[in-house]
Amino acid sequence: MVVVTTQYLKNMTKKIKILIISFIVLISSFSFTDSYFEIAKNLDIFTTVYRELNNYYVDETDPGKLMKTAIDKMLNSLDPYTNYIPESEIEDFQFMTTGQYGGIGAVITKRKEYVFISEPYEGFPAQKSGLIAGDKILEIDGESAKGKSTEDVSKALKGQPNTDVELLIERPYVDDPFTVTFKRQKISVKSVPYYSFIESGIGYIKLRSFTRDCSKDIKNALLDLKKQGELNGLILDLRGNPGGLLNESVSIVNLFVEKGQEVVSTKGKIKSWDKVYKASKNPIDLETPLVVLINQASASASEIVSGAIQDLDRGIIIGKRSFGKGLVQQTKKLSYNSQLKLTVAKYYIPSGRCIQALDYSNRNEDGSVGKVPDSLMTAFQTKNGRTVYDGGGINPDIEVEQEDISNLIISLVRERLFFDYATFYKHTNSQIDSMYSMNDDEFNDFKVFLSDKSYDYKTETEKAFETLKSKSEKENYFSSLETKYEDLFDEFEMNKKNDLSRNKETIKEILSEEIASRYYFQKGRIRASLKYDKEIIEATKFLKDKSLYDSVLTVSN
Repeated sequence: MVVVTTQYLKNMTKKIKILIISFIVLISSFSFTDSYFEIAKNLDIFTTVYRELNNYYVDETDPGKLMKTAIDKMLNSLDPYTNYIPESEIEDFQFMTTGQYGGIGAVITKRKEYVFISEPYEGFPAQKSGLIAGDKILEIDGESAKGKSTEDVSKALKGQPNTDVELLIERPYVDDPFTVTFKRQKISVKSVPYYSFIESGIGYIKLRSFTRDCSKDIKNALLDLKKQGELNGLILDLRGNPGGLLNESVSIVNLFVEKGQEVVSTKGKIKSWDKVYKASKNPIDLETPLVVLINQASASASEIVSGAIQDLDRGIIIGKRSFGKGLVQQTKKLSYNSQLKLTVAKYYIPSGRCIQALDYSNRNEDGSVGKVPDSLMTAFQTKNGRTVYDGGGINPDIEVEQEDISNLIISLVRERLFFDYATFYKHTNSQIDSMYSMNDDEFNDFKVFLSDKSYDYKTETEKAFETLKSKSEKENYFSSLETKYEDLFDEFEMNKKNDLSRNKETIKEILSEEIASRYYFQKGRIRASLKYDKEIIEATKFLKDKSLYDSVLTVSN
């Protein structure tokens, strides 16, 4: 606990009063004259409460923690994207915008009491020092990692480039723990982890996030594909992309549309901040048929790109309806190296629609926020006159339904048995083909691997059986049904043993990706997934059939 001295509180009170005066002067520049008294009054009340709590609360208080809680609660009442970023979290925030940080370069995950290496980044310290997926971190610089959270371990692994870090590692199928010592370095996670021709004439580019200079990475990938061969169609994959920098989304759209074309505009409370963003450079490609893939996790800048491409009829959108984040944030520097990220505007794509799904300014009585109902959505027109709607993300031109995930698959994921089998596979196989895909013999090996593993799960049928038994017992029917019930249940249990075979293709898909990542890292995981990807298959179908592609972009009479 932090002991608060009287002098400390006097100094804090003085600083807060100065802050109040500064804030009043600041807001006067925006002509909020009617708010002067209300703001000053409430800041004074807050200062008084803060001082009294620290002086007289029965237990010792932590002033910094109290203030952080107050700020967070205040900002949470506005929207999820307006955040206070203290100095201790600045590095994580910078990673989101730049894709860079100082560390070892690895994804980590918690399992029981320890944190494990989940996937090292290719070409960075963790991978170059020999760490592999499945390694358990026992100690960091001589300090036990037992019981540490992923956040704790992440902070310990991060640091200034060229500083040493020592890890004590326990590896499956290796008898004794061993020490690995290496230097941290500047980690720069690629915004474009993979691009390639997926079949003759059809190019594919995966964009992970909208970090600084990602538009240049997309441009370079596009130009390289054109050098490699004839490009008859391009798939831009924005699935799972949470967004990022607004200017990068404009630059990416600019690669495919005419110079001077409006891409997005922003409108906020302060009119001087309203802006229109146009394509400012000559495009790279105006003709190649384009498919943009999106899903429920495609947000913000991903929706600017996909929405602008749709509104301008430059390509077709395939997948699932996007997240619906049409709010723009700016960062403001605060004292003591902290920052405020706040929502300042909403963005509007070329047709004039805003795709923000939730209206945080009009909350329900319980504080919840509802989505814009379909009945209140407004129709807009694309460049060719196609009808599109606002009020909740980008609706794809072609929607691809996803198969339901079985409880068996969920259980195998939860128990990390796909991960563990890939670890076992890597231990027993020194190398695999770069185009690896699991075969039937390897699937049978996986079934053997599972023979002594626990992965209990209940199917919907089992739950129905339990409900039937429970209700029939309460209503005194079960005694007459018991024999038939048990016979039927035994037959079901026999069938359940075949669940692995029934889910064979899904299991092979998951394991192909997991195993490929052990040898070829993120590139391998993406490459292995493309073979099974239904949205990729659908996109390829449209790109190979020009008349089918054109029919989506044409208004039917």
